[in-house]
Amino acid sequence: MTTIPPGSTIGILGGGQLGRMIAVAAAQLGYRTHIFAPEDSGPAADVSPNWTRGAYADAAALSAFADSVDVVTYEFENIDPSAVDTLARHGLVRPGAQALRVAQDRLAEKRFVCDLGGLTAPFAPVDSLDDLEAAIETIGSRAILKTNRMGYDGKGQTRLSEPGDAVGAWNAIGRQSAILEGFVTFAEEFSVIMVRGADGAVRFWDSPANVHVDGILSTSTAPAGPLIEGQVDQARALAKQVADALDYVGVLTLEFFASADGPVFNEMAPRVHNSGHWTIEGAVTSQFENHVRAICGLPLGDTGLAAPRIEMRNLIGDDVAAWGEILSDPANHLHLYGKHEARPGRKMGHVTRLVL
Repeated sequence: MTTIPPGSTIGILGGGQLGRMIAVAAAQLGYRTHIFAPEDSGPAADVSPNWTRGAYADAAALSAFADSVDVVTYEFENIDPSAVDTLARHGLVRPGAQALRVAQDRLAEKRFVCDLGGLTAPFAPVDSLDDLEAAIETIGSRAILKTNRMGYDGKGQTRLSEPGDAVGAWNAIGRQSAILEGFVTFAEEFSVIMVRGADGAVRFWDSPANVHVDGILSTSTAPAGPLIEGQVDQARALAKQVADALDYVGVLTLEFFASADGPVFNEMAPRVHNSGHWTIEGAVTSQFENHVRAICGLPLGDTGLAAPRIEMRNLIGDDVAAWGEILSDPANHLHLYGKHEARPGRKMGHVTRLVL
């Protein structure tokens, strides 16, 4: 097992808020960070001493970047896996490219989980309007049409409620390769946030109950209630199967619906995750620190709760203007991402509250 000691440099693909929080955790452990992103700057620029602007398709820039760092990780999954392959020829990349290949393609992701015995919503591939109409016949008209790639936070998807919605739905997603998913009847949503070390060791954080508004995570609360707690073991078992099958190293998140039939897999994220932001103050070791530990080959930290109850709320768009009011409550922990413009649907920060 390769160990990357403190004092080394961690390369991060992507310079958003997740890269920012990874960089903060890395600095606390004595690591330097170097960001590679196509933008001039971003939230991670405030806390990382090195930033390379480059396209993910620029093999020469990627190779030079890889030669300047000791290990590379990524903060979001919409990166061409071939970029990770290029980096891997020059050094260590954790997690590997296969996790991206699975997570970037909703159809491949669903099939991958089904092959492992996981329960998913009924689904069908859609590459044309005829495919969509045939899928509606099989799955039903109460369904969600999602683009196969590049969808997140409710983007790239539209709901159907009756057969006549097919044409409008197909146009709404830009007539591109998609997947039709049948509605799942569920009571609550939750996520399994885990970390797998370079030696195969696995740790899980408490699964939070998640609430989404307009397709964007609004709140996460840990520990969850009895319904979710009764399904966590089964969901964790599937998550471990996924991680082992991918030979995964780092933090991995799987999202689930808690249903009468048990946990229904929704999607996976091969990275640190918004529903785990509460772990910064709410766990003995945060998801960001444990991600750094994992990719550097260090022992994993304790994932236990630091308080009886933890509540995390995202600050979306103009919510960020309430920072003064938030800070007036001493139990709140405010995290602002340094984004200069508050737009509707944009994650500007989050606030975590420990209930003692």
